[in-house]
Amino acid sequence: MRRTVHTAALSTASALLLALAAPAAGAVAAPSPRIDLKVLVVDDGGPATAAIAAELDGSGTPYTLLDLTRTNRPVIDAGFLSDTVDGRQRAKFQAVVLPNDSPAGVAAAELAALVSYEKTFAIPQVDAYTYARPEVGLDHPVNGGYSGSLDGAQAGVTAAGKAGPFGYLDGAVPFEDNSPAVGESYAHVAKPAAGADFTSYVDAPLPGSQERGSIVGEYRHDGRRELVVTFVYNQYQQQFRLLARGIVNWLTQGVRIGAARNYFAVHVDDVFGADDRWDTVLNCTPGDVDCPPGQGEPDPIRMTPADARYAAQWSAAKRFTLDMVFNGGGSELFKEENGGSDPLAQQLIADKNAYRWVNHTYNHPFLGCVQNVTVVPWVCAENADGSTRYVTRAEISGQIADNRGWGLRAGLPLQNDELVTGEHSGLKILPQQPDDNPNLGPALADNSVTWLGSDNSRDRAQRRVGPALTVPRYPMNVFYNAGRTTEMIDEYNWIYTRAADGGSGICETAANSTCLEEPLDTVTGYTDYVVPLEARIGLGHVLANDPRPHYVHQSNLAEDRIVYPVLNRILDGYTALYADNTPLVSLRQRDIGAELRHRAAWNTAVKAGHVSAYRIGDDVTVQAPSGVRVTATMPAGTRQSLFLGDAAFGSPYAGSASGWVAPGLLQDRVTLSLPAASVPAGARTGKAAKAPQVSPAAPRLPLPSGVLRHVPYGVTG
Repeated sequence: MRRTVHTAALSTASALLLALAAPAAGAVAAPSPRIDLKVLVVDDGGPATAAIAAELDGSGTPYTLLDLTRTNRPVIDAGFLSDTVDGRQRAKFQAVVLPNDSPAGVAAAELAALVSYEKTFAIPQVDAYTYARPEVGLDHPVNGGYSGSLDGAQAGVTAAGKAGPFGYLDGAVPFEDNSPAVGESYAHVAKPAAGADFTSYVDAPLPGSQERGSIVGEYRHDGRRELVVTFVYNQYQQQFRLLARGIVNWLTQGVRIGAARNYFAVHVDDVFGADDRWDTVLNCTPGDVDCPPGQGEPDPIRMTPADARYAAQWSAAKRFTLDMVFNGGGSELFKEENGGSDPLAQQLIADKNAYRWVNHTYNHPFLGCVQNVTVVPWVCAENADGSTRYVTRAEISGQIADNRGWGLRAGLPLQNDELVTGEHSGLKILPQQPDDNPNLGPALADNSVTWLGSDNSRDRAQRRVGPALTVPRYPMNVFYNAGRTTEMIDEYNWIYTRAADGGSGICETAANSTCLEEPLDTVTGYTDYVVPLEARIGLGHVLANDPRPHYVHQSNLAEDRIVYPVLNRILDGYTALYADNTPLVSLRQRDIGAELRHRAAWNTAVKAGHVSAYRIGDDVTVQAPSGVRVTATMPAGTRQSLFLGDAAFGSPYAGSASGWVAPGLLQDRVTLSLPAASVPAGARTGKAAKAPQVSPAAPRLPLPSGVLRHVPYGVTG
């Protein structure tokens, strides 16, 4: 049953505020308004509002998009913004995002309606990108400020920003500079206007000066609060990704439906097996299907015991757990060819608890159609009637079961419901095999597999295959057939340079591919070009609330150990950017699958309008379709009200509590009780809240050295 008595004591200041707001004797206090937990995004088609909308989408936060380019759009008036429900005032939106403080296409009467609405219900407003001027609390840039490019600049979170909505960051906010030939960012860096009640949360250096100016800050005026952003951005740029959480934190006052975390998991495929090596003369991989039959001699790449010891030491030093996706048959083959022992397997098994382990089938066969490799590229073999000839259910099932048995005998800590097939085979692959092997689903059922790895580059959406849901994995562009840096760059040049430069020319004809201006240097190209590029791509996934794992191969942990520079750059870069309260979240395959499943159900319900969420005072109520879990981010100390008592909500992350939650026993909705101090006065009384006073920013301190803390979080389900 819902709590009616709140045991948390009000602070003296809060008690005084309530006493001052109390009605006169004999008067009847108006009930606290209902604030619907939905954001109004007024979109002018620019990249800034699109970026904020994408952030809300990605975290599952409900919003209404009002497209200013549509002639039949709704008019913003009092009826559009608020009404009365069950005798109680209702604010239909908890926050407003505008393209700027006075966007073209919004009539004066509409702006007046927004001002009145924001003052009445204490609704905050974000100006997604605006010019610095006194109307937004800032001086004109010509008065000691700056307007121009911030490419490569080192912006930073101020003391007020760290104490407020950007407290999850360590301090530095570097702006990208990916190409000297392209202007990637533009900003107005300015100081507060004389007499303005303005607090800078993120600032940037003023060229030719030791001073700094605001690029993100809060302007309080006329009983309203605006977050003023004076740099332009899009949803993919690192500087926005770093600040997106804080913008939404401020926008929703820390109370919102939806959640986001920073995820990173790395699968190492073919462990215990060997990978064929790229031939720098033939420009193909002998032993694999891209070389014509009979060309070249296979030269396998396989980890050594020293490579295995290094992997365990690296994992411990970085506090990061690799997922070893293994083929037990590879070890048995090595024993047959090398006197009956396998020192690599002995070392990996000795360190088995340093890793997570995933079944990759016994000896890595292709489990889709039967391949005809007499031609390049290969084609599917056919039956006598012309139909596609598929690998049988018995063979697929045997590969799964045999590898599971091998792992159990070795004492590997397995989850039997996880599987990655070799090359993601069995699943459709274009152009040769447009459909899944029809025998794959039944074989998965034979072995109780419910989480199946897939290739995100060709099968991004989670989907059902028999009893299993797929877990799309990002391929890292660190090639499976390269153990040495020189091989990696030779193949990279072959793929990504023009035929006139000695490459294959594939980049000139393939969709979604870009040719290098010139071939990479075989000595420096990997360190100077590939590593920074792959690390930037990987970190971009991390910062986008994307739990999908990345995958590499055991060959990349062997010989020159070429994957570690990429992983180090991602992990070290993350640690330098984020505070200790925002650890990197590393989940195993089944938990990633559950996260994606919950998101899909939630997002479907939100987009269909089947979710109701609102706040009244210090209570939040969320109702979703039966069986759909609710995702939310709330202040630390939030409790879930249950039929008998209550329970702590969520788990701590980035200074808040967040997670998935379902109604309790005999309940059809989720009710959360907020800590009293977290509720704005306007949400209690229906009157404009007094703007909170934030102390002036303290002098910016040097960036402290970071401590690696990559903490795994589990997902229920």
